[in-house]
Amino acid sequence: MSTPFQKFRALHHADKLFVLPNAWDARSAQILQDQKYPAIATSSAAVANSLGYDDGEKMSFDEYLFVVRRILTSVNVPVTVDIETGHGKTKEDIYENLRSLISLGVAGINIEDSVIAYGQRSMQNAKTFGGNIEFFRKKLSEDNLELFINIRCDTYILNVENKERETINRLSLYNNCEADGIFLPCISNEEDIAEAVAHTKLPLNVMVIPGLPDIDTLDRLGVRRVSMGPFLFQKTYNSIVGHVREIMLTGNFAAITS
Repeated sequence: MSTPFQKFRALHHADKLFVLPNAWDARSAQILQDQKYPAIATSSAAVANSLGYDDGEKMSFDEYLFVVRRILTSVNVPVTVDIETGHGKTKEDIYENLRSLISLGVAGINIEDSVIAYGQRSMQNAKTFGGNIEFFRKKLSEDNLELFINIRCDTYILNVENKERETINRLSLYNNCEADGIFLPCISNEEDIAEAVAHTKLPLNVMVIPGLPDIDTLDRLGVRRVSMGPFLFQKTYNSIVGHVREIMLTGNFAAITS
């Protein structure tokens, strides 16, 4: 029987890209599974916001583990976790966090090649980051553990100078650090996507943003996975504002009962 990791990895090498929805609690994960999505991710931003925190590792890792544990006990499909920059000060600390996630049954992670310091996000040195990924893979092998490592490259989300060229440079380096996939949030231009696909041997993941091409176009361009990111969470909670406002304006509860 295939493990969650094997099932999740296989989705990235199928004939057609798959849509990966992002949950923020056990109930949202159950709803997504009921709609026949083959795997579920967490959105760190959505989980943090649902707990009253801003994004950017403001919630503790223990709080995050509680939510992840509840999701995993509530669904049967593979679950991958957005671990942000790793919730650790050293690569050894981060690896222990990976072990904790694996012990719960997590199939994969996203990990970012940017870093947050004094409230500001900036790119990490690519070689240092790539070396950390190699370290994680070596330790996983030594410990006989499986985990899909998806590198989130933040050149587009941070709109760095010469982002197209910097992205290609980083993809070329990341091809050789034993990751399983590449995630480029905030890329949307078809030519940029095609160029990224051409410069990585790893399955490319993009994120839903305004202006992103449709599923068929992304599939034709060679994208293997598209994530909903925090947008489903935001859409859900924005709808609550309209409902409770209507109750105050109308003086009745039809907005939530009909």
